[in-house]
Amino acid sequence: MAPRHDLDPEETRRAALVESLPVVTDETPLMAELKQDARRRIELQGRRFPRPAQTRVITVANQKGGVGKTTTTVNIAAALAQAGLNVLVLDNDPQGNASTALGVEHRAGTPSIYEVLVDGAPLAEAVQESPDVPNLWCLPATIDLSGAEIELVSMVARETRLRNALDAYLEWRVANGHERIDYVFVDCPPSLGLLTVNAFVVAREVLIPIQCEYYALEGLSQLLKTIQLIQAHLNPRLHVSTILLTMYDARTNLAQQVATEVRTHFPERTLRTTVPRSVRISEAPSYGQTVMTYDPGSSGALAYLEAAREVAERGALEDADDLTDGPSTSDSHQTDHEYQAASPVLQEEQ
Repeated sequence: MAPRHDLDPEETRRAALVESLPVVTDETPLMAELKQDARRRIELQGRRFPRPAQTRVITVANQKGGVGKTTTTVNIAAALAQAGLNVLVLDNDPQGNASTALGVEHRAGTPSIYEVLVDGAPLAEAVQESPDVPNLWCLPATIDLSGAEIELVSMVARETRLRNALDAYLEWRVANGHERIDYVFVDCPPSLGLLTVNAFVVAREVLIPIQCEYYALEGLSQLLKTIQLIQAHLNPRLHVSTILLTMYDARTNLAQQVATEVRTHFPERTLRTTVPRSVRISEAPSYGQTVMTYDPGSSGALAYLEAAREVAERGALEDADDLTDGPSTSDSHQTDHEYQAASPVLQEEQ
């Protein structure tokens, strides 16, 4: 297929390079992986992603540990920032791993999300800019946050404290002449306590990373039911917008079966991109970096860059639909249908 000439010269150049890649078959799986990485490198590096019409607030949640929540949060955030967008990460996990990966200070005594939630401190006083990625900010978590679950129990409006703080911060930025934040990502602990409830209340969208292993399916129904409860009582606009398959190993039947199961029940929500198992992704936090800066040419970095593009383009498409059709409740109806369809199957798996 010849390159399209109705594109700008840069797009024409990218298309021609992709067309020049060798043809692969089922007999050449290694060549297929190399071709995929080459295509992503040509198509994505240096590209600008579309800005959303308004700030998108996305909570990354899954009560199971080890599925890639923090890794997904920091790498998609870094990828969007590298693509020219303004991104804020709220580290709502007492482990503070997102703060570590973004290279921001989070030792005990550092102004953090704990002071924002418990003491009502302005969020602007605790936000730090990532030293490695321009236009990427982080509200860090310190060890103090481990006691916040208990302290929040007796507080007034305990479920909405993070939302109120974020709303005030976004207004403060505009009032002080700063650029608007395009994306806010909230990293959650592996539990369904008050910290996670605050994260669900502050967000409009939920991104669920699912590890491509059997145990990852266990508990997904409970997470979806929790989100339904939040919708019913605290945040009616919350919906699951994105599911990302992580730690994917195409060589195993199990990974393919889990991917097929998830895509069958959540076809509109699941990203086309899967994130492979990658040593580089695991190594990056030990250097206080995301894989996007630690090894931007690695398979893991390119996968997260493509996932970030999908997130951005889906958001732009939804904005266009909203302008064309006006407000709609189809999202919540479709999500409810998916819950009802998926829950029995996933419970049966347990």
